[in-house]
Amino acid sequence: MIRYDTSFQRLAFCLAGLAGFVDAIGFLGSGGLFVSFMSGNSTRLAIGITEAKTVALAAAALIGLFVAGVFLNIIVTAKITVAHRKVVAISGVAVLLLCAACCKWTGFDVAATGFLCVAMGASNTIFRRDGEVSIGVTYMTGNLVKLGHRLADAALGGSRTDWIPYLLLWLALVLGGILGAASYSWSQDASLGFAAAFALFLIPVVQRITGSLKS
Repeated sequence: MIRYDTSFQRLAFCLAGLAGFVDAIGFLGSGGLFVSFMSGNSTRLAIGITEAKTVALAAAALIGLFVAGVFLNIIVTAKITVAHRKVVAISGVAVLLLCAACCKWTGFDVAATGFLCVAMGASNTIFRRDGEVSIGVTYMTGNLVKLGHRLADAALGGSRTDWIPYLLLWLALVLGGILGAASYSWSQDASLGFAAAFALFLIPVVQRITGSLKS
């Protein structure tokens, strides 16, 4: 996280906020499953195997869709130059969120949840270095561990500010979740439209950043 330019850090905050927004919508719409937090779904899968087979199957399906989103976006962007890879990746996320919104608007709620999950998997390919995710924008456990490390480093005489980006990334996801829950309560149909619109807005933002800087 701290190795990235501030422009890319801000992009990560935006993507984390989007993930929180979408995950809140998915959680409320699915009745307690996640579209971006696969650790939670893995726990639901484990519990469901012994207590609720339907929940276990739903959790397993969402995990599979999330992995498919990662796989497909990497395959699509594999032959694209680094300068354009992030633009194509965020474009894929926007298209998937738009598909989710269209499904919701036409009454296909289950398909909408599936598209949300694929989109969140795809969003984790935007920050990728040497075949590994360099910033996880849809899950915060690793980020919170790094926050703890940086706070400990600061206490031991290291950098006094390196922990701030990790805290802001977590706060972005939480704020996105709050907005997503509020939006869903106000209008379920509109909430998915807001998510798709924000992802579309990020396309020129990513294009401008990658056009002037190297990740």
